[in-house]
Amino acid sequence: MAKQCIRLTPTTRPAVLQAIANTPDGYYVSIQEARRSLQANARMWAMLTDISKQVIWPVNGYPEKLSPADWKDIFTASLRQEERMALGIRGGIVMLGGRTSEMTVKEMSDLIELMFEFGAQHDVLWSEKTYVPEWVQ
Repeated sequence: MAKQCIRLTPTTRPAVLQAIANTPDGYYVSIQEARRSLQANARMWAMLTDISKQVIWPVNGYPEKLSPADWKDIFTASLRQEERMALGIRGGIVMLGGRTSEMTVKEMSDLIELMFEFGAQHDVLWSEKTYVPEWVQ
């Protein structure tokens, strides 16, 4: 039996119950909160790109422009209150737990709101474009 993923709505709920009733014993059912959308992901990358072009940030004590991916790490760590850090294999510190692909809709919304707040504090001008990294396409 192929894996099925069905979004619960009043219309789909009976089909879900029927699918469960028709599934052989030994299978698993997983109910989880919806993950962030591709549209929210594209919005996030557009915002990260804007920030990377306009904000200089201290790294190892020196100001520099960071890549959108570096900013993603900073924002996801900030969203999670920077709770998880590990020593790097060759020194330094690595922030853990920054996967946006696993974020729920609410977490992604909170991340984008954090980015808007940061942008307002640092006079970031938001572009109207949507950016999708090559590896997402």
